Amino acid sequence: MTRTLPTALVTAVVLTWTTHAGAQALAPTDAPQQTATAPAVTAATSTPPATTATAADPAQPADQKPAEKPAEKPAAAAGEDRDDSVLNRSQPDFTLINLPTGLRMPKGKMAFRVTHRFTRPLGEGDFGDLAGDAFGLDSSAVIGLEFRAGLLPGLQVGVQRGSSDKTVQFFSQYDLKQQTTSFPVGLAAYAAIDGTNNFKDSYSPTLGLIVTREFGDNGAVYVEPIWVNNSNVEPKELVDHNDSFLLGLGTRIRVRPTTYFVLEVVPRVAGDDQGKHPVSFAVEKRVGGHAFQLVFSNTFGLTAAQLSRGGIASVDDKSNWYFGFNISRKFF
Repeated sequence: MTRTLPTALVTAVVLTWTTHAGAQALAPTDAPQQTATAPAVTAATSTPPATTATAADPAQPADQKPAEKPAEKPAAAAGEDRDDSVLNRSQPDFTLINLPTGLRMPKGKMAFRVTHRFTRPLGEGDFGDLAGDAFGLDSSAVIGLEFRAGLLPGLQVGVQRGSSDKTVQFFSQYDLKQQTTSFPVGLAAYAAIDGTNNFKDSYSPTLGLIVTREFGDNGAVYVEPIWVNNSNVEPKELVDHNDSFLLGLGTRIRVRPTTYFVLEVVPRVAGDDQGKHPVSFAVEKRVGGHAFQLVFSNTFGLTAAQLSRGGIASVDDKSNWYFGFNISRKFF
């Protein structure tokens, strides 16, 4: 028994140490496995956001911000840098009735106009006579054809041919200054020359300035000082004045979205002033690129030189009034 006790004691100590050593050996092995597993779970958890960003923009990394849109160009101030091809509701046409307006012609674009004046005076005879003549429609007419085109921004040229004395007119117009918030009017220079007998006789050069004041989309008013040479059809050796200075006054008022009332008066303020001061008024209807006017006027004049010779007087020295129409077409 003396030798058995130490043997049992040694056996117990060996078993206890072995068990403790095994526990210590197992502890370091388990800890790293748990630590390595945690990041794997975290990576798996963070995968969906990366997948979402890739689905939204496959070519863009998930951590990059979306590209910002470029800032839009601010609109031009009212009346400045106006597109000439866009409808100007205050100035829908290049003429009032006979006088030019300040409307700009777009470069490379064209317009055409037909003028028609019946020659029967509306005041001749009684109402029955006038009705019997279909208010002048049965009479002959003075007809004019006009074509104009835009050569450069702000520069337009044209030609007009009228049946009265077979007059041919060449004209040009250049925009000097547009109406803006800082400049209250528009300015345009006008130059023309006409000749009778298909531009073979009696030439009359013309220079003028077109001053325009627009009132939003409601219409515009015009003041047009015009000088005309050779305004008297008589030879210059037989007359006192062979020049005329005109002051064209006119307005176009928008009374409905596409309907206007138009009025122009052309008094002669200096020089030759034969005949009556030309006066014309019209009701105008705009349909797309077309404009149609019903005109009442005391003159057949279409050019500045013809207007300088005055309106037609009746037997009792009053103005004769005539009925007619204008049709214009813009090809833009």
